[in-house]
Amino acid sequence: MCRCSACNIKNKSTAYLINMTIDTEKVTGAGLGLRRGLLEEWHELEEKQPELLPDFIEVTPDNWMGLGGRYAREMRHFTDRYPTLSHGLSLSLGGPDPLDTKFIDRLGRFMDEYNITSFSEHLSYCTDGGHLYDLLPLPFTGEAVEHVSSRIRAVQEQLGRRIAIENVSFYAAPEGEMSEIDFLNAVLSEADCDLLLDVNNVYVNSHNHAYDAHDFISAVPTERISWLHMAGHLQEAPDLIIDTHGDSVVDPVWDLLQYTYSCHGVQPTLLERDFNLPPMHELIDELAIIRQYQQGVSSDAA
Repeated sequence: MCRCSACNIKNKSTAYLINMTIDTEKVTGAGLGLRRGLLEEWHELEEKQPELLPDFIEVTPDNWMGLGGRYAREMRHFTDRYPTLSHGLSLSLGGPDPLDTKFIDRLGRFMDEYNITSFSEHLSYCTDGGHLYDLLPLPFTGEAVEHVSSRIRAVQEQLGRRIAIENVSFYAAPEGEMSEIDFLNAVLSEADCDLLLDVNNVYVNSHNHAYDAHDFISAVPTERISWLHMAGHLQEAPDLIIDTHGDSVVDPVWDLLQYTYSCHGVQPTLLERDFNLPPMHELIDELAIIRQYQQGVSSDAA
């Protein structure tokens, strides 16, 4: 339970959200982010070894909306065959600029067109009079809780559905009045939204900012979790890890995933790989590890 003063902020959720839930009932198992650089090998796998395919996929609307031709056909192919989640990059939930309502309308139409189950966005900002081309952290303050929560509620109202927010990695922490986990939990409560829990980001931040990753994971409200992210990172220096999504998942992050399942039960878990894309079989091997952990927890529960 969040222990900060911001948790005393009155919940301002409006009636339209009462019956809204993120529809992740069709999403289970281990998923993979859809990247254009993987398409050719992915199709080969569908033909030759369909039993190894991901259980679901995640797309980045910013990179697919408005495309026609081959890429529109590819989007239709994949969304017709896999339960599909979406993960945004540019909505700038915590930013100072007005929300881009035209973008939100396009996003809603895109999700409807391709039957995309749910939408998530980073708990950060990326605009200030223009795009900053980075995901910047918010100050951990009550004022920031109110600011970003009101914007999340506005997005949910315009989309007509709940969204999930993702805990982000950060390297220069703004001055704040509460911890990262207290800030996250306060936003979840005040905005009445759900959580995309990025396990690698928890590990990265715990290393860079010297807190206990297990304490962070255990303090997350289970009922808010919609799905998980796993990814690789770069050990830039002994005291600095950079979240790159450009390498394989390391053992300590696998261990933290196992701990997450032990705390919150098996959750849909997606592997992110954005750069230095390896052969598809290496990603399939990592999906197999996720499934092994999920099956191990399920077996223990039985």
